Amino acid sequence: MDYFCGNYDVAVIGAGHAGIEAALASARLGSKTVVFTVSLDMIGNMPCNPSIGGTSKGHLVREIDALGGEMGIAADKNTLQSRILNLGKGPAVHSLRAQIDRREYAKYMKHALEKQDGLDLVQGEIVSLERTENGEYLLKTKLDCVYRAKCVVLATGTFLKGKIYVGDKSYSSGPDGVFPADELSGSLKKLGVPLRRFKTGTPSRVNKKTVDFSELDIQYGDKRVVPFSFDCDNLPENLLPCYITYTNAETKRIITENLSRSPLYGGKIEGIGPRYCPSIEDKIVRFAEKERHQIFIEPCGLETEELYLQGLSSSLPVDVQEAFIHSIKGLEHAHVMRNAYAIEYDCVDPQSLKATLEFIDLPGLFGAGQFNGSSGYEEAAAQGLVAGINAALKAQNKPPLILERSGSYIGTLIDDLVIKGCNEPYRMMTSRSEYRLILRQDNADLRLTETGYKLGLISQRRYDKLLEKKKLIEAERARVEKLVVAPSEALNAMIVSHETSPLTTGCKMADLIRRPQLNYELLTPFDPTRPDLPYEIFEQVEIDIKYEGYIKRQYAQIAEMHRLEVKLIPEDIDYHKVVNLRLEAIEKLSKIRPHNIGQASRISGVSPADISVLLIYLSRRGEKND
Repeated sequence: MDYFCGNYDVAVIGAGHAGIEAALASARLGSKTVVFTVSLDMIGNMPCNPSIGGTSKGHLVREIDALGGEMGIAADKNTLQSRILNLGKGPAVHSLRAQIDRREYAKYMKHALEKQDGLDLVQGEIVSLERTENGEYLLKTKLDCVYRAKCVVLATGTFLKGKIYVGDKSYSSGPDGVFPADELSGSLKKLGVPLRRFKTGTPSRVNKKTVDFSELDIQYGDKRVVPFSFDCDNLPENLLPCYITYTNAETKRIITENLSRSPLYGGKIEGIGPRYCPSIEDKIVRFAEKERHQIFIEPCGLETEELYLQGLSSSLPVDVQEAFIHSIKGLEHAHVMRNAYAIEYDCVDPQSLKATLEFIDLPGLFGAGQFNGSSGYEEAAAQGLVAGINAALKAQNKPPLILERSGSYIGTLIDDLVIKGCNEPYRMMTSRSEYRLILRQDNADLRLTETGYKLGLISQRRYDKLLEKKKLIEAERARVEKLVVAPSEALNAMIVSHETSPLTTGCKMADLIRRPQLNYELLTPFDPTRPDLPYEIFEQVEIDIKYEGYIKRQYAQIAEMHRLEVKLIPEDIDYHKVVNLRLEAIEKLSKIRPHNIGQASRISGVSPADISVLLIYLSRRGEKND
């Protein structure tokens, strides 16, 4: 017998990284929210890498924070080691990455959900989802508890019909041995949700006491620690080092001779895996010419001896896993505490979603995270935040939030998913953004905090802090543009030592900063009026000065793209009636239903000629309506 448990504005299925952000955002925007998880102990779990951030992913976390999300705050409070990646390259690709205490992080996120007003946390597996005649949704748990919600966010991660593979062994399971959500898929298919199978994997974990660190390379954190959150008062500390080792010819031999025992190469795994995070057996095959592959040995927490072997993801049998692990320097006697595995799961074709992450044909139903075909905690959290915001806004009959790809990595991520789609687990990369010099991690607050404030997710105190930061940046830029530095023996000696021309006359400080070989730090001894300001103020001014020409060029590109973005496409358009539109374009446009011409132009299979035809059609249609 069913038991009715209550009415909600928003229901979130799943409490991983996507579900957490969706539930918190919805509740904080004033919508009565409930979030379901198959296990309260798995909230905010990191079944794979115990880290947050990384190349382009650090951008996402800082954008989540700027909009009022929780991931950056939680990461800062539970950091074991912090590093900025790609410092040898330009600022567009600098990315923050932190090793995280995975259990403390999960504990923090569980408590955040428990404390949040307007949010109910429920341990229960949702086995069915039905849409009522009035457009609301009925959710039913395995224990026959029924909930009603105006909007639903699907954030099921890898639990949806999850199946584990290790060699010739396979069984139904979610990550880390937790039971999967096996029944919901059937219900979603009845609703018309287009599901498919993807797969991912994770490496073994070994006991620290059995690792020989004596000949391994040590990797320490940065001396100047940068937090993820722009509102961080207590900077994280570097508490533990990481280590680096490498596979070798023996590792390669063991894996190559046992490829026939891999479910990936034996055809047992149907799901498509991530191209940019392959298993070690996949790397050995695809990069056969490489003599070795780098392995990072990373801590999982302060109060555990578990170490994560990044780079050794595998689905080979247990005996093969142990053999190739023991062939690696430092791991010759390593005791494996958790074996590597591959996991296959159901997810959706994201081209069935709008830019709000709401289903095109199922109003009030939203998707987020790995359910949408992406991979990574950061990608999941970013989508969860947007889905949660839009579910809450829809429940309150308010206009949606749509983040443009020209304004954020989150906008780029979502635009790629819903417009271009993905045939494998999608991973964010800096190369995916054509505007990456503007969309840097260091200026995420300048770009997005006002949006978070207008939504109601950023406090007045934090918004005032942003306004003060903008004033300081403007004042410092004006100062260095005005300040003239006279030539001196000491100044010229420093300049020449950095392989740039000495001064023969007075020079503005901004022009010295503009030189590629110089920076604020080198010029400090020769700056008599330098104010005492936070590092990030000087950072913003220096980047703006050094890359001014490139930045202006990208803003011009954005302005050009906006000409197409503002040309909206009516929702009721029938593409079959657009004369001279190619059949492939009709098919793609009818399926994806882009919101504007800009989105339509990015659809694979829609040519510039098709866009011209569409523009003419819309112009004539507009004239008729006038």
